[in-house]
Amino acid sequence: MTAPNSVPIALREMGSFHIGGRHIEVSGRPVRDMLFTAGGVPVTLDPNGKYQVEQMYAQYFLVQQRRGKLPLMLWHGGGLTGVTYETKPDGTPGWLNYFLRQGWDIYLSDAVERGRSGWTDTFEGDPVFLPLHDSWERFRVGPIGSWNDDSAKRAPYPGVQFPIEAYEQFMKQGVPRWVTTDDATIAAYVALVDKVGPCAVLVHSQGCAFAFKVAEARPDKVTALVAVEPSGTGREENVAALRDVPIAVIYGDNAKDHPRWGQIRRNVSDYVDAIRKAGGSVDLIDLPDIGIKGNTHVVMMDRNSDEVAGVIQKWLERKGLVD
Repeated sequence: MTAPNSVPIALREMGSFHIGGRHIEVSGRPVRDMLFTAGGVPVTLDPNGKYQVEQMYAQYFLVQQRRGKLPLMLWHGGGLTGVTYETKPDGTPGWLNYFLRQGWDIYLSDAVERGRSGWTDTFEGDPVFLPLHDSWERFRVGPIGSWNDDSAKRAPYPGVQFPIEAYEQFMKQGVPRWVTTDDATIAAYVALVDKVGPCAVLVHSQGCAFAFKVAEARPDKVTALVAVEPSGTGREENVAALRDVPIAVIYGDNAKDHPRWGQIRRNVSDYVDAIRKAGGSVDLIDLPDIGIKGNTHVVMMDRNSDEVAGVIQKWLERKGLVD
């Protein structure tokens, strides 16, 4: 069922919280005088002491007319935040709105070190930043070699559903990320599902590897998992834990034969086979094979994202998660 964007969203409650994290001790740094605000009074800042780090930010939107039997969590991918599911780069409503209109209570989060979760200079290694051209080819908006600094000369894939006129707007969403914080991120997501209780998880890209591992650790809390364009997997030695967790894996166009994504998809397919051999249920859906074409890596930002969301909604209904 398609939820018209003109239907008002009625909530019974909304709010936010931080969860997870730990204290660290900082010592040996110099004390200095600082002026926090121009024209203000200088203060002496001693940066030594205990700090709160590695927490995660989450928002919740609880609908008036609930149809989803469990809360639906929306987890983003690498270098991104919960904005992934909010308003799309072209200004149209995203999957947050879609699934609220379908009657789901939603928990939307910024992973550890992203967005409103905050970050420190104590993470191991250097942050990774994405230059403007990076996602055009890596996220399969256009083929390798198709980027041009002149927007009029860029060559997207034929029939691509990403709103290419809004590409620069999309890149404004990007935030620094670390490649050394996986354990802290997984710990925070585990704390989140422990707090909220049984839930369904809809997750994208890098976040899928986190979600698989959280589901392996908490199969009683992750009742269903929808992995959109996963770039990583869980641990094959733990797949038996997923026997009773129905999983859908979704890829868009040009994933099977892409120089990078082809190998990623094969890795995920091997992990899916291991889950099935352990007695689990996984539906691997290539959107072009079911007649939905033109989708990039950021499926939820493509023009036809509601059509893809409809596939997910019907899958959740078939799994008995909708009243």
